[in-house]
Amino acid sequence: MTRRELMLAMSALGLSGLAAPASAQTDLKAAARDAWIFGLPLIEMALTRARQMKQGLPPNFFAGGRALADHTARAVTTPNNDTLYLSAWLDLTEGPVTLTVPETGDRYWSLAVMDMYTNNNAVLGSRTVGGGGGTFTLCGPGQPSGGPNPVRIATPHAWALARVLVDGPEEVAALQPLLRGFKLSGKAGKPPGVYAQRDADPAAYFASARELMASDPATAMDLRLIRRTAALLGEGQIAPADLPAVAAGIAEARGLIMGGFGSQKVIGGWRYPRANLGDYGQDYAYRAAVALGGLGALPPAEALYMRPEGEKDGLFHGDGLYRFSLPADVPLSGFWSLSMYEATPDGQFFFTDNPLKRYAIGDRSKGLRRRRDGGVDVWIGRSDPGGERSANWLPAPKTGPFTVTWRGYLPGPALLNGEWRLSPIVRA
Repeated sequence: MTRRELMLAMSALGLSGLAAPASAQTDLKAAARDAWIFGLPLIEMALTRARQMKQGLPPNFFAGGRALADHTARAVTTPNNDTLYLSAWLDLTEGPVTLTVPETGDRYWSLAVMDMYTNNNAVLGSRTVGGGGGTFTLCGPGQPSGGPNPVRIATPHAWALARVLVDGPEEVAALQPLLRGFKLSGKAGKPPGVYAQRDADPAAYFASARELMASDPATAMDLRLIRRTAALLGEGQIAPADLPAVAAGIAEARGLIMGGFGSQKVIGGWRYPRANLGDYGQDYAYRAAVALGGLGALPPAEALYMRPEGEKDGLFHGDGLYRFSLPADVPLSGFWSLSMYEATPDGQFFFTDNPLKRYAIGDRSKGLRRRRDGGVDVWIGRSDPGGERSANWLPAPKTGPFTVTWRGYLPGPALLNGEWRLSPIVRA
């Protein structure tokens, strides 16, 4: 696919508004491409739910928070090493669910409630609620909000993902009483089914997408696309003679989404998130790209996620040493970190094993060495740089491509409006 074809396809998929040409409405290949991309967030959410429920997590119940994520954490792509996670899969089919949040004081916390299309319907936390705790009523579509502090959720099933700041593994045990204060109560419906994954054959993939859409309907905003892709997301009839066109459309969709973060603006060597991160509207391709490479991303007002442009295909491949520099003052009300990830062939990212068991470096890292001006140089590479640089070494995988993600929690206006920018990662 040429760059021009790529941009035209992205435009048709909503990256610059839903404006598919008339010919695409009857083009089965284009319909398969669009339908596969539209369904991907549902498929990824269902897969993540299945993985966690297989580990014994029932609906409407928080689990997790026992340890910081490390290289063995493979349930959700692009985890952080700054916060403890509490995860709950909500089932609102039998009525609203009550959420209880404990007092957290000055400690950073957030609790994102995402519908099954990965939109953040609400982010409760330090920024929005404060540290005083409280009780909230999570209401599904059309349900009365009889309880305190109603929170509207767009689909009958949803994901509640809480993040609570921790200053290292040694603090995890002491935080357990606080984490047990996050509670859910409410009746659940029947258990979810078993659904196809992203690499399934077309018939299985679209059958699962249709089932998921039946249990968690799309909005009226999506009606135009659903009508245009009715042969796949509606009636689901794929004639044998149509399979080559459908397969070609899916292959095109995969190519688009594997490079989907390229739709973000690259400034100074970094890819900055779009303003609609976490609340995508009809930006289906961006929504799918984030579901694949950063499922559960918070909206920019809560946290900014930046990934470097890299050397090739958005990744680093070199065996040498790289330097990332930050000044003493970063316009944040929260904190920052730089996390290291190994890249998988299917476009996901996970922490990599290393001799230091160090998966991220941030402004709270113990032993962090600062320059005389108060700034920080982080040294990125496969081998220990030695000397004083070792204190600020972020180990890369021994082999294979890798990337990093810079997170800035509670960004200030200068970060959000672009007055302040990150410096590029350079070869040392």
